[in-house]
Amino acid sequence: MTLRPYRNHLRSRDDLVTSYEATRAGFVALALEKNRRSTPYVAEARALQEAASRAKTPADLLTMKDIEAGLLTAAGLSDKALVHLLPEDKVEAINGLIKNFLEPAGEKYVEELVFRFLLTRGDALGGSMRNIGGVLAQRKFTRAIISMLVIAGIGYRWQHSKTRQWIDMTDDDSEIELSLRGLSWKSKGKPRTLIYNLTVPLVKNNVDMCLFNLGPDELQATEHKSATSYIALGELKGGIDPAGADEHWKTARAALDRIRESFSKAKHSPHIFFIGAAIEKKMAVEIWDQLEKGLLTNAANLNDPNQIASVSRWLCTL
Repeated sequence: MTLRPYRNHLRSRDDLVTSYEATRAGFVALALEKNRRSTPYVAEARALQEAASRAKTPADLLTMKDIEAGLLTAAGLSDKALVHLLPEDKVEAINGLIKNFLEPAGEKYVEELVFRFLLTRGDALGGSMRNIGGVLAQRKFTRAIISMLVIAGIGYRWQHSKTRQWIDMTDDDSEIELSLRGLSWKSKGKPRTLIYNLTVPLVKNNVDMCLFNLGPDELQATEHKSATSYIALGELKGGIDPAGADEHWKTARAALDRIRESFSKAKHSPHIFFIGAAIEKKMAVEIWDQLEKGLLTNAANLNDPNQIASVSRWLCTL
């Protein structure tokens, strides 16, 4: 294996810079994902509209227990807020909605109800979209790793993000990246496990990607505390907006510095790598400098399929 794996896909710092076409495609991908995520909310609004239309007056809505959750949402209460409310608090909130907004709307009260429902749901969607760049980046990178393992004939297991269960590879692996937290495989007969978004005890901070020389069971037993079990650690920044690129790199650079410092104290030097979606020229200069100095082992632009395939191959063979 080359001592400078980034040279397999990067000829100069210019190769790291995100093109205008990639930026445009990134914004389109974000828009499509936002539409995908909003689909359930639109369906809920239609269901609320149909049910509320059966009420002759806004006051009649109080008796319709089957749409209470929808009414509370229209009143501006989030799912998190509802956990802390007593039954009488909920009735008060719905009464306030009816008296202050629905009754003044006259015959258009159902439309007013639906608009206010969507306003609250839109707030929730906006919150979930704040890190959507990171989510899409993880999915893209995961699919690249899985593809590399499959074409190499290497079996794998994957960890479900919610249940934390490890699941064996099947013939149909479509869309598993939507709910994947970790991957495990063997390289040259030795176990390898990749975990996303892990709080590393040694660093005392979250790290986007950690590759271990342990299988899932051993990894769980050590509670990620063994410094020598870490083969590689990396930061993955999926934000595509050029305006925030520099800030993303500053955050990643600080995180990578912490990783290096923490493992240096433990007398261990794992590989350090960076993958970013929005890389401007100034960033590219700094990243290339760190690569040349050996501070970074590898780096890539998330929007370049060849670069991502190269980094995936490198990780899979470590």
